[in-house]
Amino acid sequence: MKLTEVAAAVIERRAADGGMEFLLGQRAPGTFYPGYWEFPGGKVEPGETAQAALVRELGEELGIGVTRADPWLRREHVYEHAHVRLNFFRVRDWCGELHDHVHSALAWQRAGALTVSPMLPANAPVLAALALPDFYAISHAGEIGIDAQLLALARALEGGLRLVQLREPTLDGARRVAFVHAAVDLCHQYGARVLVNGDSGLAEAAGADGVHLPARDLAAIERRPDFPLVAASCHVAAELDRAAALGCDFAVFGPVRPSASHPGAAGIGWDAFAAALAVPPLPTFALGGLSRGDLDAAQRAGAHGIAAIRAAWR
Repeated sequence: MKLTEVAAAVIERRAADGGMEFLLGQRAPGTFYPGYWEFPGGKVEPGETAQAALVRELGEELGIGVTRADPWLRREHVYEHAHVRLNFFRVRDWCGELHDHVHSALAWQRAGALTVSPMLPANAPVLAALALPDFYAISHAGEIGIDAQLLALARALEGGLRLVQLREPTLDGARRVAFVHAAVDLCHQYGARVLVNGDSGLAEAAGADGVHLPARDLAAIERRPDFPLVAASCHVAAELDRAAALGCDFAVFGPVRPSASHPGAAGIGWDAFAAALAVPPLPTFALGGLSRGDLDAAQRAGAHGIAAIRAAWR
C-alpha cells in the first residue's frame, strides 16, 4: 500500500484557568471513519513540505492563519484504506476566527480528560504524548547526597514536577536500592511518574512507573520492557528511530550544550539538534546543559520539552 504523507495540527489555546486545550474535529458523513474525532490537517501534496501543507490545510479547513507551528511527532498507521505517515505540529500561535468547512463538529479538549469519542485509531499514542509534561528531572543523589536529593525532590514536587528519572550510577548497591524506593514513594505521593535508569528489576521492585534505557540497552534489547512507561537516551537520529520501533513512550536527545555529567563532550547546538530531529518519531526531550529557560528554543527545534539534572533542583 502506498505511503501517504499527512500533516496534522495540535492547535492550542490557553483556557481561562490557565490550562492548555487542543482542537479536535469530527469526521463528516461520507468519509472514512465518519463520526470519529481527529486532529485537523490533510495530505501533503507532491513538492510540498509537511509544514507548508499544514499551513495550507488549516487555511482551507478552518480559515485560520498559522503564525507558529513547531515540529513535534511523526507516526505511521495502516488503515484499511491507506498507509499514512502523520507529521504532527504543535500550532502554538494562530490568527483568524475558526470557520470549519469539513468537519461535522469541533471541540476543544484537554490531555487526559477527553469528552468526545471515538478517536481515530492512529491517535491513541498522540494523546498519551500530549499528557507528558514538558520538563523531565534527572536525579544525582550520588553527587549531592541522598538526603539532599530527597529534600530537593520534595521541593520540586511541591512546585509541580511530575516526571522524574532516577539515574544513580555512582551509588553502591544497598544505598541505591534504598534511595530508589524512597524516591518512588515520594513521587507517588504527589502523583508524579518516575522511571529508573537501566535497571528493570529495581524499577519493578520499587513500584516505579517505568524504566529509562541507556543507549547501550536500547541497542541490545529486542522488545519493549513490560512497564507502563519506557524512555530511552539517544544521541543520533538512528537511535530515535530504534526507540520508536521498540514502542518507547519518549526519548531524550543531546547533548545540546556541554554539561557537567559528560565532561569533554561538545554540545551539538540547536541547529544540529533541529536538523537531526526534523519531525521526530516520538516525543523527545532536549538534554545537555539546559534549564527551564531553554524550553521555547527546544520546542521551536522540535523537542517536546527539556530534560535536566542540576537545573532541575535549583
